Amino acid sequence: MAAFQKALCLLPLFFIHGYAQFLFRNPFAPFFPRPAEGSLRVDGNAQSDFETKSKGTWQIFSKDSGVSSMHMQLLPNNKVIMYDAAAFHISNIKLPNGVCIPFKDKDGKELQDCWSHGVEFDTDTGNVRPLKMQYDPWCSSGGLSPIDGTLLSTGGWNDGIKTVRYIAPCEICDFEEYQTALADPRWYATQITLADGGFLLVGGRKAYTYEYVPPKGASNEKATKLALLDQTTDLDENNLYPFVHLSTDGNIFIFANNRAILLNLEMNEVVHEFPVLDGGSRNYPASGMSALLPIKLHVDNAEVIPAEIMVCGGAKPNAYGLAGKGQFIPALQDCGRIQITKPNAVWKKEYMPSQRVMGDMLILPTGKLLIINGAKKGTAAWAYAEDPNLVPVHYDPDGPKNKRFKELNPSKIPRMYHSTSAVLQDGKILVAGSNTNPGYDYKAKYPTELRVEKFWPPYLDKELDQHRPEIVELASTKRFTYGQTIIFRFKLEDEVLSKADIKVTMLAPPFTTHGYSMNQRMLILGKKEVTMHLGGVQQVVAVAPPSRVVAPPGYYLIFLVYRGVPSKGMWVQIM
Repeated sequence: MAAFQKALCLLPLFFIHGYAQFLFRNPFAPFFPRPAEGSLRVDGNAQSDFETKSKGTWQIFSKDSGVSSMHMQLLPNNKVIMYDAAAFHISNIKLPNGVCIPFKDKDGKELQDCWSHGVEFDTDTGNVRPLKMQYDPWCSSGGLSPIDGTLLSTGGWNDGIKTVRYIAPCEICDFEEYQTALADPRWYATQITLADGGFLLVGGRKAYTYEYVPPKGASNEKATKLALLDQTTDLDENNLYPFVHLSTDGNIFIFANNRAILLNLEMNEVVHEFPVLDGGSRNYPASGMSALLPIKLHVDNAEVIPAEIMVCGGAKPNAYGLAGKGQFIPALQDCGRIQITKPNAVWKKEYMPSQRVMGDMLILPTGKLLIINGAKKGTAAWAYAEDPNLVPVHYDPDGPKNKRFKELNPSKIPRMYHSTSAVLQDGKILVAGSNTNPGYDYKAKYPTELRVEKFWPPYLDKELDQHRPEIVELASTKRFTYGQTIIFRFKLEDEVLSKADIKVTMLAPPFTTHGYSMNQRMLILGKKEVTMHLGGVQQVVAVAPPSRVVAPPGYYLIFLVYRGVPSKGMWVQIM
């Protein structure tokens, strides 16, 4: 009888437990102390990131992308535009509906090109949709329109060398092309987004100038000379695809070969020359990597917010010439960092775990960097490199000196010349391309690569999922203006957290080609508070970037990062 009465007393608890399952992510939350709704979290020192033994995981996501991905851009609909050169009139996917593009061969004979040289790639399913590109986009540049996320692709080769192309993010959209839009030929040029939302084009083969991308349908008559590009041209060039970044003071940082300047566009005046970055050449064909390191913002910011540039890898100035003779010398292993908003700044050297040329440098949702793809010997160009670098490297810009680099698990697929990569909304890395051959050659030593991989960085370790924030999109701010207070609501298993343990990062997805990610930019936002909301949902109140100079208008991926574990990203637009 006593046992029966004891069981009867416990019965209500089972009903409460069952009911709580519907109300609370943690069903026992009602019985344990937790911060009250609306209570403010302390802003103490941040705890260390959660530890993981993972060194990343690789997956072959698609066996055939249709084209070898020389150029790559993630769109706000989570599709990726990949495209190749059209010069060789071949790919592995035909244009739809029997469409062909007429062309003349070197003997003047009229032929038909029925192959697609660009695709829209679905990052969820791997499906590809062929796209039509009339004018050759070989070694072109690009970026996203801040208005609607349209990709603007500029320049190329031959009949595409002065072309501007547009493709909007929609299910049936294709390229619109304007063949005579640009004043100067733009082959191996760099395109960046400016504070007003427009685009600047810098350099290109035998184009020692810069110009603005004109309005759709218009044409430029004249470009502006830039002496740096002429002065840094070697016998083997080594200054194509210059590294260009919009500084937080409104000036334009331009790095070519081994030299860098700050350019005031309004005055067309070089306002600062930086020290030479010694060790070798850093731009095509000695293709190194560069990134503007994450910009750290606060609720109240200084008048000029610090901006720091990193340049890694590359090759010796004579490496291209030697590679043409079959001699492949080691690529560069060093990196240089410089704070470009600091007077009298100098380069500070660090060393990667291995040599690398033609690698990609991506900013991860966590504010850390990933160095991936490339080779250990030689330079960019067809068959001009050996010893593929299969090992990605994780870099922590704020880590202890000499402990910032960490090697991760290697891929089995060489990704050398004409390879690309992109950070996706879910934090995975899409890796595609690699073609060291003219045309499509599947039997070469390093064959034309159509397989697409996904790489899971260590922060996607399943054991960390219990600490992963989940943004409640319907209750979060998706479109905002400069300096605005913005609210993100999220679910998190952990019940107790300090404001310092949550980081809000804002990533502008880049256009990637030839080892350089154009327009890549990350802001780490200032936070006002982190509080409990209703039903176990938590809320972080942050402050949008203060100006267009700090964060050009357009589309960004917002991530919430809890002690090194990022949420899935949410697309936002700042205007």
